Amino acid sequence: MATIGAIFRAVRRPLSGKVDVVVVGAGAAGIAAARLCLAKGLSLAVLEARDRVGGRAVTAEFGGHAIDLGAHWLHAGRLNPLVRLGFARGEPLRRAPRDGPVLVNGQFRGRAERRAHGEAFERADRAFAAASREADDRSLASAFPPLGMWGRPAEATFALVSGRPLEEVSVKDFPSDEFGDNYFLRGGYGTYLARLAAGLPVALGCPVRTIDWSGQGVSVETSAGRIEAGAAIVTAPLPVLAGGGLRFTPDLPHDLAAAIAGFLPGTYEHVVLNWPEGPFRAPDRLAKLVGQRDSHGMLTCIDRAPFHYLEMDHATVASLAGRDREALGRLAREILVGHFGRGVLRSLRVIAVTDWVGDPWSRTAWAVAPPGHAGARDVLTRPVGDRIWLAGEANVRAMWGTVGGAWDSGEEAATAVAERLRPAV
Repeated sequence: MATIGAIFRAVRRPLSGKVDVVVVGAGAAGIAAARLCLAKGLSLAVLEARDRVGGRAVTAEFGGHAIDLGAHWLHAGRLNPLVRLGFARGEPLRRAPRDGPVLVNGQFRGRAERRAHGEAFERADRAFAAASREADDRSLASAFPPLGMWGRPAEATFALVSGRPLEEVSVKDFPSDEFGDNYFLRGGYGTYLARLAAGLPVALGCPVRTIDWSGQGVSVETSAGRIEAGAAIVTAPLPVLAGGGLRFTPDLPHDLAAAIAGFLPGTYEHVVLNWPEGPFRAPDRLAKLVGQRDSHGMLTCIDRAPFHYLEMDHATVASLAGRDREALGRLAREILVGHFGRGVLRSLRVIAVTDWVGDPWSRTAWAVAPPGHAGARDVLTRPVGDRIWLAGEANVRAMWGTVGGAWDSGEEAATAVAERLRPAV
């Protein structure tokens, strides 16, 4: 197994006693907020609990290849600010192929069946979109249409991209816009964010314990001491806030606390495989593996290397609760045995297993709105006492659960803070 680690890291910066803005967290939302605050002429400190930047976007190196262990898709290029910024910067973006193989019981299927699978997926997407326009909220499961033999594989895919079983996901919160015009980035998404963080005043290994907003500004207590600021932008994931990982004095308003607590932690884990003798050859294809009992997605030949992700959904990961992380790797092998037989797995090695739900600084892959709770995303955008703003992947309606959505949220919070602290800026 490999240890998760970023290829690029931010430079440690000492804390100063007073700044205009404290940014809690150096993931996408925190980096975006910090860059914009600096552009507005505000002094700031970025406080990051981890020993790296990037949050749930992190790149590791395996045999000279950069592999993302968290976020890896740059979703919805027409909406995604990081795609626009990447092109403007000359970053090595590459469009994700739309066509991927479909295998049933380990056998590659032809064009007609691939088309039928794609059409089933699109029918379900249209059904969800229609249900989302109804007055009453309900679950994705209640809106799922009959799809024949492709129903079970499509349901598995939607549960994976939603982060929870479809019974637990609001139909008004389904990310339809994210299925097309996607990109990858050579060298990794995590390294891209680290480049964007270059030069920011980031204090690494500096978890925030308490934010006191009882005065005119905020007083932030960290593991390295206390810092005063006019405002704070808090980008910690919602389960960290809900679980008391960061305390507020006084407590957050009741409606905001209830909104935070009502989200479910979404699961999306990777088992990273090195499989040089595997059956896949075309790079960056999202393969669909359909078996007698289960259905899984697999991103194959990442960046033209023999590395693959086997994607694990909430139900699969939850079935191993309480067991060691290697159990997920062993399960991945058994899943592939069921599809391909043991003979073709001789060269396969499991080289990394992610655990974003178990990570103390994330506790989730992304925040999922259950039926009846989709409107809570709007509550998250309201400032607290005109001096605390929350930002992150959960705080947006479009592109929630994505790095691009988090970036948008961070910039929106920073714009509001700048207007509050320096109206003429």
